[in-house]
Amino acid sequence: MIGEQAPTAADLEAFYADLEANGLQGLWRVRTQSSEPRTKVRPHVWRWEMLRRQLVRAGQVLTLDRSAERRVLLLVNPGLVEDNAATHTLTAAVQMIKPGEIAPTHRHTPTAIRFIIEGQGAYTTVEGEKVVMREGDLILTPNWTWHDHGNETAAPIYWMDGLDRPLVSAMNAGFFEPYPQDAQPVRLPADYSLYKYGQSLRPAGERHEEVFSPQRVYRWEDTYAALSSLAALGEGNPHDGVALEYTNPTTGSHVLPTLGCAIQLLRPGVQTRAHRHTSSSVYHVFRGRGHTVINGQRFDWEQGDFLAVPPWAWHEHANASTTDEAILFSINDLPTMEALALYREQAYAENDGHQPIR
Repeated sequence: MIGEQAPTAADLEAFYADLEANGLQGLWRVRTQSSEPRTKVRPHVWRWEMLRRQLVRAGQVLTLDRSAERRVLLLVNPGLVEDNAATHTLTAAVQMIKPGEIAPTHRHTPTAIRFIIEGQGAYTTVEGEKVVMREGDLILTPNWTWHDHGNETAAPIYWMDGLDRPLVSAMNAGFFEPYPQDAQPVRLPADYSLYKYGQSLRPAGERHEEVFSPQRVYRWEDTYAALSSLAALGEGNPHDGVALEYTNPTTGSHVLPTLGCAIQLLRPGVQTRAHRHTSSSVYHVFRGRGHTVINGQRFDWEQGDFLAVPPWAWHEHANASTTDEAILFSINDLPTMEALALYREQAYAENDGHQPIR
């Protein structure tokens, strides 16, 4: 107002100190708005040769018991070191279990998946259903389900773990409980849920829609048959190649409410066009070799490697081989973004859909 003396720097400093002392802050002092998402997640590649070597070393120095229930190596994004996470919403890890071992039974509120990388014949028991592991299989461990792992074969087995732990932690909803015994009793026939729900048919009379997919395992032979059929028909997405999402057989939606799973085939010599979306992803290279360009930076990959793609980052994939397919498995936070109406996608419009590499 006219005649009022302008506040001095000391006046402002005293005012701000008083606000903070009373648990307040001026919005004008805090940058809460931005034209695009900002993230600490960085593009990053973890090499399978290094990961496998470290898992073997862990097998030499670490025995599975109640003090160390899982031989798991977390994939830590360089931008999320304090969180021990692969992206801001996703935990990705690799796990190995040796012959004769049992990873004790427990349950937790973070939801988990297993994608089998190497070996076969070990098992996961989920809520009394014993599921045998084979390379390329996807196995689900929904929120708060009892689960243990065992290896009755003569060789180690390696797999990828994917969890929504950072999201659950942000919601302050993390619970954990050990089971009284190392192994839970097996109450159901082996692969019971696969035979009940995995044939694209529903048992007559069942009308309930499960929040978590009731199908515990998605076999690689079925997944690859679907990919190959679409590839032979010339199908494909310009941004992801021949891409499929794993679905809940009772709803047709994502397998899990907070964690999406996808598989994609890149035909020989294919380079996809760039796009970006608000969901983040962690890729595992199941077969082949190639590269991904993320925000103008090229990341080469080969079989077994892992790749983190941040949210709202331009990305495109290329198969380096002119004769062999490349196959990428991935986890994402797409179900959460869609449920909260926060999902957005954009295609790269310039240079015929391809980014210049810096």
